[in-house]
Amino acid sequence: MVLAPGDSEGGSDNRHRGADQWLYVLSGRGEAVVGGRRHKLSAGNLLLIEKKQKHQIRNTGRTLLRTLNFY
Repeated sequence: MVLAPGDSEGGSDNRHRGADQWLYVLSGRGEAVVGGRRHKLSAGNLLLIEKKQKHQIRNTGRTLLRTLNFY
């Protein structure tokens, strides 16, 4: 996934019903809100979003936020 500065993906009702999501940050900075909890994202971070968890990913940096996602 690639998000431009200020862009976001997901929202208050975004969730994956059948699979967990592993999100690995390749570059950039961002924030994830997962199940109501905020997590800062930067290169090298690995985040688990369990199936059915509501989540949103936002680019909070000045460059592209690039992630590799596995489901």
